[in-house]
Amino acid sequence: MPNELTIGFLPLVDAGLPILAREHGFAEEEGVSLRLVKDVSWATVLDRLLYGHSDAAHLIAPLAIATTLGRGRPAQALSVPFILGLNGNAITLRPEYAQRVRLPGTMGNAREVGAALRVIADERLAAGDPLRFGVVHRYSSHNYMLRYWLAACGIRPDKDVEITTVPPPYCAEALAAGDVDGICVGEPWNSVAVERGAGEIVLATAQIWRRGVEKVLTLKQSVLEEKIESVRSLIRALCRAAAHFVDPENWDVNAEILARAEYLDGSPELIRRAIADRLLLARDGAVVHYPDFMFQYREAANFPWVSQAEWLYTQMVRWDGTPFDAGEAAKAAAVFRPDVYRSALKGTGEPLPGASSKVEGSLVQRTAVGTQQGAMVMEPNRFFDGLVFDPSHLEAYLKQLP
Repeated sequence: MPNELTIGFLPLVDAGLPILAREHGFAEEEGVSLRLVKDVSWATVLDRLLYGHSDAAHLIAPLAIATTLGRGRPAQALSVPFILGLNGNAITLRPEYAQRVRLPGTMGNAREVGAALRVIADERLAAGDPLRFGVVHRYSSHNYMLRYWLAACGIRPDKDVEITTVPPPYCAEALAAGDVDGICVGEPWNSVAVERGAGEIVLATAQIWRRGVEKVLTLKQSVLEEKIESVRSLIRALCRAAAHFVDPENWDVNAEILARAEYLDGSPELIRRAIADRLLLARDGAVVHYPDFMFQYREAANFPWVSQAEWLYTQMVRWDGTPFDAGEAAKAAAVFRPDVYRSALKGTGEPLPGASSKVEGSLVQRTAVGTQQGAMVMEPNRFFDGLVFDPSHLEAYLKQLP
């Protein structure tokens, strides 16, 4: 079929939009047919995309930028015309540590949990056995959010603690086996670890950066240009899926769809919890409601803000230990494609921001913002440490980080 697109994905709740666009017929109604292919690691999702076995991918945002810049492999230009979700990850620790850093049955305060964890990290380091954390990929929001939080709390990544890579489906096993002491992963894998008694959730990444970019729709730049009309159709279908995803009336049916063997192959109950922003923090405990744990719609959640790509680039520079390069920063910024998003949704009912970049972390209250189309109110988007990211001053931002 000329308008068929193959999309690679990992079994995570935030793969929901392309799955639901296919299952509910939104894609077909927009004139595009979707074929979905499940993988087990971000490396295989990326390989499938780069070698032409898929047209698009459900991907971690920093990996799209790293691949474009040639970090870890020969550079290939990727494009991100749509954001599949903000946040949706959690930090889960082995029970004996979780119980030392926050009160039972509560989501901890990011600063307080960090201060308590620093004591444990110091103890383990003094004993010659540093704490180990598992993240899903070196170039993942999970890695950068975890590092950002640890460093701001006085815990030096790679010096005071170790950070290693564990594919999402194996995070619960790694925690249960004692290979790692904590994980930062998307749902349902934190909840799987909790149900098995291997870990307890202590923080959501939304507590670190309230509106942090997470998964993205990614294509090779050449494929985007070649199949631009199909991509625009896909964006419209994904927007419809996003509105459907966040509607409480649809949570049950969508959880059942995502739980199928060909998708997440998991528990509908755990998946529904994540969709509904509800988390079981500890086995046999009470389910806690954390609003906007996952953020798939509203406030231009799906809009590829260039400033978010630039923030990810600053973290890449920071943790790879490479010098800031203005040319690289420009290439990183160009990965996110608000122009394609706008061209797909112009004339529809979807609000379109008037700007393509914004000062991240600057909103402390609900704020009406200028739009090209429709009306939009943005809610607080703070970083937990109070820092603000101004994309017009990248080097100055880097210099103020611990």
